[in-house]
Formats: sequence, structure tokens, C-alpha cells
Amino acid sequence: MKKLLVRVREIRGHCNVHKEGDCFRLEGARLTFPGPNRHVCICALSSLLPLLPAKQRKIDEPGDWLPRVDRVQCPDPEGIVIWEIIEEEET
Repeated sequence: MKKLLVRVREIRGHCNVHKEGDCFRLEGARLTFPGPNRHVCICALSSLLPLLPAKQRKIDEPGDWLPRVDRVQCPDPEGIVIWEIIEEEET
């Protein structure tokens, strides 16, 4: 499974919870939070969670759309928070 780094790439508007650069890592089923901001907003997690296990798998089907998707928008009603999913390495 691929290790993923998930971080806030951009905030358009206002977010009470996150700032640009906030991140967490996903290794297998374990979320880890480096740095001082060691949490994730439930609104952000709700938009990211369906995509994360799929991004961890090896993609070998021609025409699969998943390799082209690396950003997710949080449904925060006060602003647009763009999260970026970065594949770190395969294990």
C-alpha cells in the first residue's frame, strides 16, 4: 500500500481549524499528525475519507481516473479548503 501525505494546499475564504500547510500522513490504516497542529477537522475528513483507501492501492488499469485526482475540497460552509493528496512511496 502507498503511504500518503495529505495537506492543506490552499484556503479561499476562512477556516477556523486549519491553515495552509497543515497535514497528516496515512500509512495503512493509521493516521499520524506531525507538527504542532495535530488534528483534522471532521468536515475535511468526511470529504477525504472515501478517496484515501483508493489512493493507497496500486493502480494498473488503463484509463483509471484515480491517478489524475490529487485534490479534494472540504465542504466547510465558511470557506473553500483545498487538500492535496501526495503519494510518498509504496510498501
